[in-house]
Amino acid sequence: MLWNLLTTTGFIIAGLLFYRFWPAILLRLKRFDDDNHARIESERRDRGDSLAHFRHTLRVAGEQVDDVTEVEVTDIRTGTPVKRFLFEGERYATRHDAEHAREGKVRALARAYYMDLPTALSARKGDDKLGKN
Repeated sequence: MLWNLLTTTGFIIAGLLFYRFWPAILLRLKRFDDDNHARIESERRDRGDSLAHFRHTLRVAGEQVDDVTEVEVTDIRTGTPVKRFLFEGERYATRHDAEHAREGKVRALARAYYMDLPTALSARKGDDKLGKN
């Protein structure tokens, strides 16, 4: 008897919570669906694009590098607060300079990937030959 009462109460509370948060749930599901459609469309376009692999490599390398952050510091000459841009612990006077340094880091990671790719592929082929024997 008590178990039935607790189960019914649980279902009612779950229903009320679901009703209360339904707009947020629906918004997240719609965002997920839109992202999924965009990904599928991007994959479809990339099948015919010979440079898609390079774009994908740059995107992955960009995800591995920190973003440029804006910090406010006091100018030692005037004592007024000024905006500086921080990337990997180094301060830059302009966002352009900081973004340029970030892009250089992304290109270096992508270049290192392509430099290591032949070695990785040859090692992979060696593993395939061992598995076939």
